[in-house]
Amino acid sequence: MKGKYVAALIVSLILIVGTAYVAMIGVGENKNGSANEINLGLDLEGGVSITYAPNKEDPTSVEIQDTLYKLQLRLDEYGYTEGEVYLEGSSRINVDIPGVKNADEVLLEMGKPGKLAFIDGDEITWLTGADVKNAEPGTDTSGMTRDYVVHLEFTPDGVAKFAEATTKNVGKPLYIFYNDEPLLAPTVNEPILNGQAVINNMGSLETASQLAANIRIGALPLELVELRSNVVGAKMGQDAIRTSILGGLIGISLVFIFMIGFYRLPGFVASITLIFYASLMIVSLSIFNVTLTLPGIAGIILSIGMAVDANVIIFSRIKEEIGSGKTIKASVKSGFKKATSAIIDGNATTLIAAIVLYIMGTGTIKGFAITLMIGIAVSMFTSLIVTRLLLSSLVGLGLKDKKLYGVDLGHKSVQVIEKRKVFFAVSVVIILIGLVMMPVNQATRDSFLNFDIEFVGGTSTLVSLGSGQGYLTPEALQEAVKDLVVEATGQTTPQFQNVTDRDQFIIKTPSLSSEERLALSEALIEKYNITSDDIESESISATVSGEMRRDAIIAVLVASLCILIYVSFRFKDFWFGMAAVAALVHDIFIVFAVYAIANVPINNSFIAAMLTIVGYSINDTIVVFDRIRENMSLERKFSYKDLINMSISQTMGRSINTSLTTFIMVGILYIVGVTSIREFALPLMIGILSGTYSSIFIASPLWYIFKINHDKKLKKKIIEN
Repeated sequence: MKGKYVAALIVSLILIVGTAYVAMIGVGENKNGSANEINLGLDLEGGVSITYAPNKEDPTSVEIQDTLYKLQLRLDEYGYTEGEVYLEGSSRINVDIPGVKNADEVLLEMGKPGKLAFIDGDEITWLTGADVKNAEPGTDTSGMTRDYVVHLEFTPDGVAKFAEATTKNVGKPLYIFYNDEPLLAPTVNEPILNGQAVINNMGSLETASQLAANIRIGALPLELVELRSNVVGAKMGQDAIRTSILGGLIGISLVFIFMIGFYRLPGFVASITLIFYASLMIVSLSIFNVTLTLPGIAGIILSIGMAVDANVIIFSRIKEEIGSGKTIKASVKSGFKKATSAIIDGNATTLIAAIVLYIMGTGTIKGFAITLMIGIAVSMFTSLIVTRLLLSSLVGLGLKDKKLYGVDLGHKSVQVIEKRKVFFAVSVVIILIGLVMMPVNQATRDSFLNFDIEFVGGTSTLVSLGSGQGYLTPEALQEAVKDLVVEATGQTTPQFQNVTDRDQFIIKTPSLSSEERLALSEALIEKYNITSDDIESESISATVSGEMRRDAIIAVLVASLCILIYVSFRFKDFWFGMAAVAALVHDIFIVFAVYAIANVPINNSFIAAMLTIVGYSINDTIVVFDRIRENMSLERKFSYKDLINMSISQTMGRSINTSLTTFIMVGILYIVGVTSIREFALPLMIGILSGTYSSIFIASPLWYIFKINHDKKLKKKIIEN
C-alpha cells in the first residue's frame, strides 16, 4: 500500500527538481525555459521607450503604416536591429529600443520629420528629399582640416530640377534646409548639371551618417508629437534586477522560516512547493516569451505571497480538523476540501483585477498584469495539487504524529459586532485626517495630492551618484543642482527630491524637449563625472496624464463592479457583494488618506498597486465570508451577531498569518528595491494592513448591518401585506 505513496513522492520530487533545473540551466542549445532566456523590459535591460501621436486629425491607415515602416527603417539604419515599432490603439506609435548607449541623442533624432529642401532667396522650393536617389556619408580632406560631408545623388527628375535651380541662382545662395532648419547656404558659382551635391560641415562622421540615413529613408508621412518617453540606463536596469532578486530571496527565506515554525511539517512541504512555484514561474515566463518588467517582478513576488496565502488557508483548516478529533489522514483530506472554495474565490477576485489592469493598462502595467495572472494560475496549481500530493504521500508513509502538524485548540471569541462602532470610528478618523490634509496641501503645495508627472505631465530625471555622494537634505540638493537645471533647460521652477539611502535624486520639471533633456544630461554628466547609464528620464505630455487619471478611475470602478457581481453570484447573497465592495472602497480611502498625510507621490505604479489592493484585500474578506457561509449551513442556527463573531474568531489567525507573510515579501522589496519598486511596494504595504483590518473589522459588520436592515424591511413589508 505504501508503494503508491513512495511512487507519488518520487514523481513529485523529480518534477520539482526537474523544473528547478530547467529554470536555472534550461533545455537544449538555446537554454529554453531558463531565467537567462526571459525577455527583459526596457526598465530592466536599459534603453529608450517613446510614444508618438500624429500631429494631424484622423490620419489614414496608409499614412500610419507608412510612418511605422519608415521609423523601423530608421532603427535599422541606426543599427538598433532589436528595436521595435508598433501601434498602440488606433494612431499612437510606440518605439522601444533596448540597450541604447546614447539615449538622449536617439530621442532627439527618432521623431524628426526627416524633411530635406533646397530653397532659394525668394523662398521657392526647388527640390525635396523625394528628389534624392542616394545619400552617403564621407570625408573631405581637400582643405586644411578634415571635413565630414554627405554626398547627394539625385533622381533623373532631381537632376533636372537641380540643374534649373543652380542655373537660375548663379551668384546667389541656395539654402539647404533639414526639418525646417538651415543646414547650409552655399553660393552657386555655376550651373551644376551632373546631379551631384555635397552637404559639408557635418562635424562628425556619426552626424553625417545619421543625416544620410534619414535622407535615404525619406521624410515621415506624418509629423509626430512626442507624448511620452522613458530612458533607463543599463546600469540602473541591472541594479533593479539585482535588488529585486535579493529582496525576493530574503523575503522567501523569511517566509520559509515562518511557515516551518508555525505549521511544522505542512510548512516544510509548503516551502518545497514554493520553490517549485518560483521555478515554474520562471519556466512559464521564458517559454511563453513574456517580457518581464520591473512591476512584473513585483507581481511575481506578490503572487508568491498569495501562494503562501493558499497554503495558510489549507493548513489552518487541517489544524482545526485535527483539533476536532479527526485522524491526520482524514484531517488532511477534509482540510483541502474545505479550503478549496475560499482559495478559488479569493484568487478569482484577484484575477478580475489583473484582467482589468491588462485591458486598461499600458506598457509596464500590462507586464505586471500578465505576471500576476500567470502567478495566480501557478499558485493555485501548486497549492491545491502539488502540496496536496506531497502532504498526502507523507501521511501515507506514516508521518501521522500530531506534533508534526500542530493542533488548533479552539479560538478565543472575538466580539467584533458589539464593538463595530469603535472600529468604524478608527477608519473614519484616519479618512477625515486625510480629507483635512487635502485642502492644506492645496494651499501649501498647489495640489491636494502629490500627483507625479504621470498625472500632471512633465519630465522626471533620476540621477544615480557614486556611493556616499548623495545629499543629506533637500535644501543641500536644491542649492547644488538648481542653477545647473535652470541653465540647461531654461525652466525656472524645478522641483527636487532625495531618494533615501540610495545616493540618488530626482529632478522634476515641466515637459522638456529632446534638446533640453540632452543638455541636462550632459550638464549632469560633466558635474558629477557619471555616465548616461546613471541617468533615467521620463516625459509624459499633459494629454497622456489626463487620460491616465481618467483611465485609473474607470479601472477601479470596473474592477469593483466585476467583483461585486462575482461575489454576489458565488455567495448567492447581494449583501455579501455590497459589504465586500464597501470594504474595498474603505481600503482605497485609507490609502489615499495616508498618501495625503505623508505627501507621497501618486504615479502609474500607485494605480497598479491600487488595483492589486482591490483584488488582494478582498481575498481576506472572502475567507471570512466563506466561513460565514459554511457556518450558516450548520444544523445549529445562530443569530447574525453570533454567526459573524464565531466566523471571525475562527479565521482571524489565518488572516493575520497570510497578511504577515505577504507583508514580509513586499516589505523586504521596499527596503532593498530601487525607487520605482519602492513606489509600487509602499501602497501595497498600506493596502495589506488596511485590507486585513477591513476584512475583520469592517466588511463583516457591514454585512451584519445590511442583513439586519434588509430583514427589518422585509418583515415590515410582510406585516403591511
